[in-house]
Amino acid sequence: MALTKEAFINLIKSASLAGVSDIHLRTDEKPCFRVRGDLVSVKLDPLTSADLQLCCSFMIKDAEILKRLDTIKEYDGSFSIPQICRVRYNLMRYQGKMGLILRLISDKIPTTEELKLPPVINKIAVANSGLVLVTGATGSGKSSTLAAMINYINRTSAVHILTLEDPVEYVHNPIKARITQREIGADTNDFGSALRSALRQDPDIILIGEMRDAETISIALKAAETGHLVFGTVHTTDALSTIGRLISMFPPEEQSVVRVRIADNLHATVSQRLLKSADGKGRIVAQEIMINNPGIKESILDPAKTKEIYMYIEKGKNTSGAQSFDQHITQLYRDKLISMEEAKGNASKPEDFERNLMFGNQSE
Repeated sequence: MALTKEAFINLIKSASLAGVSDIHLRTDEKPCFRVRGDLVSVKLDPLTSADLQLCCSFMIKDAEILKRLDTIKEYDGSFSIPQICRVRYNLMRYQGKMGLILRLISDKIPTTEELKLPPVINKIAVANSGLVLVTGATGSGKSSTLAAMINYINRTSAVHILTLEDPVEYVHNPIKARITQREIGADTNDFGSALRSALRQDPDIILIGEMRDAETISIALKAAETGHLVFGTVHTTDALSTIGRLISMFPPEEQSVVRVRIADNLHATVSQRLLKSADGKGRIVAQEIMINNPGIKESILDPAKTKEIYMYIEKGKNTSGAQSFDQHITQLYRDKLISMEEAKGNASKPEDFERNLMFGNQSE
């Protein structure tokens, strides 16, 4: 039976209500839901090429794009189903077929409490200035964490928040803050143009959807240097790889200067992974939180000392609220939120994790 627009919308509604994070739609295959990290086939007929084109006709509002649908190899966009969710999608071609990956984004803005994030996340959100980076692999919940931080600022501070996103995901309504959300492509040509204009738009806080290149990083650092609080995301796994990625985006002759700028202006990194909960009903975020201090600053400036950052992160647990992945995973296991198998499988150093669990860790 051919898919209808009503059936397509109902599929998304059902997925949203079931807590599905992504929907996979592929030619000649049944739809799949990503549920708590796993892909689960939906009991529907395999989709035809015509079914996929119908989905596109509902999602894509640009008539010129629809006319060229048969020749487009990849395309990103978003749309909204009022009172249900927003959907970010990617159209792709593979082996001559069409596929659609849909990411579902709740209409409800999460809070840091609902996401069970450490209390220090709220303190980071209201820092006076500096660069704050939320990092992790695709699907690790970076957007939700950032949305929760912006939500906290919105509820507590009378400031102007400017976001530059591709596309806009969570839509924030003003509470105490004034929020300007700009979408790349729809509201501005690119991140570079938007960032160059941003400093003339009287922002207190700037959120950059993704730190993609040297120009974006340089302008973000300039904004931090001039007293703004800047949030961004990077597809890196931890603080050490994040710092390395930022520096590596610049030519070798500029890297020593960039090290100084990062050391002076990086306020915090929040790196995260999603782990399966012990009850099997959801996922729990595990975070490494680095908050800059004199020791970390020195480690960023001197490449020979960069690995010492891990030591300063663990030492900061009882002072600044910083924590390593293993410290957080240990706490999650002690609180019975994750299983021993999940804890050991995700610990950075499984042998240290077991030892710390038995004898304790003086940094905890």
